[in-house]
Formats: sequence, structure tokens, C-alpha cells
Amino acid sequence: MTQAKDGDTVKIHYTGRLQDGTVFDSSNDREPLQFNIGSGQVIPGFEEAVNGMKVGEKKTAQIPCDKAYGERDPSMVMVVDRKHVPSEIDPEIGLRLQVGSPNGEILAVTVIEVSDENITLDANPPLAGEELTFDIELVEIA
Repeated sequence: MTQAKDGDTVKIHYTGRLQDGTVFDSSNDREPLQFNIGSGQVIPGFEEAVNGMKVGEKKTAQIPCDKAYGERDPSMVMVVDRKHVPSEIDPEIGLRLQVGSPNGEILAVTVIEVSDENITLDANPPLAGEELTFDIELVEIA
């Protein structure tokens, strides 16, 4: 039976959990996830887990944060004076926004703290610093 390898397009079903068992994402109620192994479309540890699987095979993979979204970077947390926040935005903890960086790059940020004077934004990926567990089923090698 053929095993998935670099360059293959695969379809998989998955459920992703944090270390405490909280499910953060799952494909079980939608179409399988399709990606090309080795293309960087998914986190490195996920690609490594799928590489070598056979169609119909199921496995559970533990992915350390360095093969997922990396460690949290404290320099990616910024405090912004509320007067710089557009008036139509009502910042609340957990709100996801897009902001422009000084070099013109657009960053996805999460509001993590709100006060009368400032809001604190975190540009780290939401799963940075987390070890992830995935239940994976290889559905198809295209």
C-alpha cells in the first residue's frame, strides 16, 4: 500500500487538542483538509506526522511547540494608547484585529488587556507556546 511522502497531495481528517484536552480545531464536521506534503501549508510537525501514513491509517501525534507555532515572543506584545484606536472599534479581550506595522506589514493581533488609557495587543499566533496533540486519519493520497 502506498505511503504518503513529500510532494504528495493528501486529504486528512483531524482533531487538534491542547495539553488539557481542549479541542481547538477539527475537520470532522466538514470536508477533509487537503495539503501538499513538504510545501509548508501546515505546521512542520503536522507534515512530519502525515508523512509515511497509508490511506485509512489513524494515529495520534504529539507536536512540540517548536514544530508547531513556536515559543511565545514577548516582543510581539504591544501597548497602544487608546487615542490611536479608531472610534468605531470597541476593544474587548479576545477581539482579533489586523494592524499595520511600521514596516508596512499587516499583523493579526489579539486584544489581551483593556484599560481606560491603553489596549494591549498580542501579535503571537494564538497557539504559540503550546504543545499540540492531533488525532489524524489519512483519507486520500491524490
